[in-house]
Amino acid sequence: MTDIAAIRAAAARVSAGGIRRTPLLSAPELDRRAGRRLLVKAESLLVTGSFKARGGWAAVSALAAEGGAAGVLAFSSGNHAQGVARAAAAHRMPAVILMPADVAAVKAEATRALGAEVVLYDRATQDREALGAELAARRGLALVPPYDHPQVIAGQGTVGLEIAAQAAEEGVARADVLVPCGGGGLAAGIALALEAEAPGLRVRTAEPAGFDDAARSLAAGRRLRNERLAGSVCDAILTPQPGALTFPILARLAGPGLAVSDEEALEAVALAFRHLRLVLEPGGAVALAAALFRPEALSGDAVVCVASGGNVDPALFARTIAPA
Repeated sequence: MTDIAAIRAAAARVSAGGIRRTPLLSAPELDRRAGRRLLVKAESLLVTGSFKARGGWAAVSALAAEGGAAGVLAFSSGNHAQGVARAAAAHRMPAVILMPADVAAVKAEATRALGAEVVLYDRATQDREALGAELAARRGLALVPPYDHPQVIAGQGTVGLEIAAQAAEEGVARADVLVPCGGGGLAAGIALALEAEAPGLRVRTAEPAGFDDAARSLAAGRRLRNERLAGSVCDAILTPQPGALTFPILARLAGPGLAVSDEEALEAVALAFRHLRLVLEPGGAVALAAALFRPEALSGDAVVCVASGGNVDPALFARTIAPA
């Protein structure tokens, strides 16, 4: 199980892997729109463009230290793929990445550029977990799943350590921390870190409407599945259901989940670029969208939003930020 000791150990390895602390940004116009102080944790500025570099490095570096793995396999819509591919290349390990066929081309290209082999599948009709398990067994690869893995959760928890320290520097002791949520690795890791380092900060998951399995599961007290596995512009965070490892952590530590429309996520992308000069993908902007468009669901004078990734398709980004 992941705990604060594992997160602190992962932080040391992640730092040694060239992954640096990301800033906590703000802008007066975003504060005005949110009706409170709004602080954005800019994970899109990390190497590979998302927080997934943390979990990928934490897991692969632990495997390399143990020895015996012929290589690694991951399944991902792109961000976890790049994190694992980068870490595997640095540790001289082969990497095979199972990616949905409808993934943004920029993500597949970036993954191949990091030296990984990309294998495509249909996310609407094929079970990626079953495909990944079969491929890993056939090739003798160690499976590094995108969220349900103790070291991946520990690596993502390093975001929480940074938020705790930065919030204290900003004089914020109590606030909701909104986190984009697919399978829940980032939200669960942050929640564990905040429990130990900043108990006045509470994680709230943010998801696209219609794919809000985390929010519905938290409300029901059990894991629920999404009816669909495709059909949102927030492709980076579309997962079948919360993870078996991540959900118990969120059920214990997280507040009620939030959901936003695709249109609101895209508006948050435009606002992040306009006021913070951040490049975000829609899935990486859902927490910001929740702060801006669901202010009545929040409490307190401040809110922290994790901007989880910036690997957006260039054509979509250009359309999104173009003046109306």
